[in-house]
Amino acid sequence: MKHSQDWLNHFLVNSKISRVNWNQIPRLSAQERTSLLASIQAWQLGETSDGEHLLKAALKYSKKINDPIYPSVVRLFIKEEQKHGNNLGLYLDLLGEERLTHNWGDSLFRLVRYAFGSMGIWTASVLIVESIAQLFFQCLKDATSCPLLKEICTDVLIDEAHHIQFQLERMIIIFNSKSRFHRLVFPWFYKLLFHLTVPVVSFAHSPVFVAGGLDYKAYVQRMNHKYDKTFGRLNLESLTKWAS
Repeated sequence: MKHSQDWLNHFLVNSKISRVNWNQIPRLSAQERTSLLASIQAWQLGETSDGEHLLKAALKYSKKINDPIYPSVVRLFIKEEQKHGNNLGLYLDLLGEERLTHNWGDSLFRLVRYAFGSMGIWTASVLIVESIAQLFFQCLKDATSCPLLKEICTDVLIDEAHHIQFQLERMIIIFNSKSRFHRLVFPWFYKLLFHLTVPVVSFAHSPVFVAGGLDYKAYVQRMNHKYDKTFGRLNLESLTKWAS
């Protein structure tokens, strides 16, 4: 498990890597515009948050655990997410398509996160989004023949793999610091939040998932696997702590 300084170094190095060749002309077919464009616009909006609420929670949490480096790591994490939004935004600009200023799915998810100020809820909600983002951008990459869009998706997928590990490690740290009651009860809360979010995202972006080769059954199976690899570990932690 990495320390905050290790993650700070990772994000600093990764910020200097460019994986997208912007000299390419975007080539999105009429069929791809029909099935993919609305989701690209919605996801672009979701990646452009200023991260103010998350950073506020991180600052409060860092004082509690005496880790002054952690907020700097979160700032770089937010900046990396904003890079994804900027790349998608530039792509929409090149296509001559508008950037959204509001979206019901984005507004709903932000409302859930803002309702709870704890770092645990923030980490859980971000971990859920990152897990779904991996499937979304893989399907988007598979569904398009546009080389530029494929590169944008590849860049996101590389970043998201590290994001999930970063959030998972923090989730385990937070979880293990809680009381026995918390460790027994809250895995069920996280599971509920996860499985409520999964169908909502499918409803909003099903054309992309289907175009990328995932019907609803396959999508749920993939997400259940991701749950076992992330939040499922909290159940193991809980059982281990209880047995000890």
